[in-house]
Amino acid sequence: MGFLSSIIAFVFVLGVMVLVHELGHFLAARYFDVKVDAFAFGFGPRLFGFRGKETDYKVCLLPLGGFVKMAGENPGESSDNPRDFMAKPRWQRIIIALGGPVFNFVLAGVLLVGLFMVHYEKLAYLEDPARVGFVAEDSGAARAGIQRGDLLLSIDGRLTPDWESVNFSVVAAANSTIQVAVDRKGRTIEVPVDVGVEESSGVGDAGWVADSGVLLGPVEKGRPAAEAGIQPGDRLVSVSGERVYAVRQVPELVRKLAGSEGSFEIERGTERLMLRIAPVFDRSEVSGGAWRIGVGLRPEYEMVQTALPFSDAVRESVRYNLNNATLIFTFLRRLVVGQMSARSIEGPIGIARISGEAARSGLPQLVMIMAIISLNLGIFNLLPIPILDGGMITMLLIESMLRCDLSLAVKERVLQFGFLFLILLFAYVMYNDIVKSIGPG
Repeated sequence: MGFLSSIIAFVFVLGVMVLVHELGHFLAARYFDVKVDAFAFGFGPRLFGFRGKETDYKVCLLPLGGFVKMAGENPGESSDNPRDFMAKPRWQRIIIALGGPVFNFVLAGVLLVGLFMVHYEKLAYLEDPARVGFVAEDSGAARAGIQRGDLLLSIDGRLTPDWESVNFSVVAAANSTIQVAVDRKGRTIEVPVDVGVEESSGVGDAGWVADSGVLLGPVEKGRPAAEAGIQPGDRLVSVSGERVYAVRQVPELVRKLAGSEGSFEIERGTERLMLRIAPVFDRSEVSGGAWRIGVGLRPEYEMVQTALPFSDAVRESVRYNLNNATLIFTFLRRLVVGQMSARSIEGPIGIARISGEAARSGLPQLVMIMAIISLNLGIFNLLPIPILDGGMITMLLIESMLRCDLSLAVKERVLQFGFLFLILLFAYVMYNDIVKSIGPG
């Protein structure tokens, strides 16, 4: 059922993204009186649709994209007809190429405005001062001497008044060193912190987290936690007398037990329970294994939920999309120079999984994911890669600077290169998706 819901959510999300993107091209082309032969969702053989006065509106066999086919848009096609794409001035062709990405940006903004006006939620701790609650062993923060209770003041000279700004600065700084200023009991200290990579997502991880409680569940049957009587919703207070401040701390405490029995202090409603649990070793061919007690962990963060007035929803939508766009461009730059792990790239399988999880979580989460994907799609299409909108815009700008058209042979070779690049990129992200889906969680 989960697989089916993921496929349905993927097709729905992709369908909306593609239709909006191609609608941008279509409306811009019609505005400049370019003849549009086809408006298609998908590729390959035509399944169904209808024919307008001059445009074939159709759904094709492979639902992995879509296209608008304009008369005279391909190199070598005749431009004798004044309604052909190639017969239009370059500035008009640039606007037509920009139409798709611009509509994706507009969709991302509109989706979030509508969502935030009826359902705006945010982790309350993100607006709190960035006081460190826990530092993971052997992390960049630990090696730099960051301690519990330190207040993070700035990163690379940029003020970090809350956890949201700290997280924003760190996630895109994988495999690099950041300069961090902290307040420790009234004294300002500056230290370099090496930012590592979060294994499952490929984003930056300094090793510090905010203070939070730890809630337990779900509980695996037949495992030590279940046998000891732990129930979903229990709050973990301490392990062998050591206070628990964050989810990341628990695996370290369990590992220290190394199979011996430890005391787990649990809070259940108004009760305090002390349970004796001995972890077992789970072997893994990939990671070598780890000590576990068989229970899920999640942070006890307060979630603020409200509905924003229109003006606030617009402002928050713009802020959210601008922050995400900044992160995307930072990721791209770091990918190019080899500082960001390619594991952070999601392909069709990853997008289907994320869409399915969002759909099962509820409509607000699905709308949020659609906005993020729409923003990513718009930016991706603006990259100067032949075949993509950005590639076409780049070639038109080059021709404008040269004040002449590039030769047909050059255009054909550039498009062939772009096609080959996208095929290789698609193969890579599919492989990446498969590896992540079968690898350890």
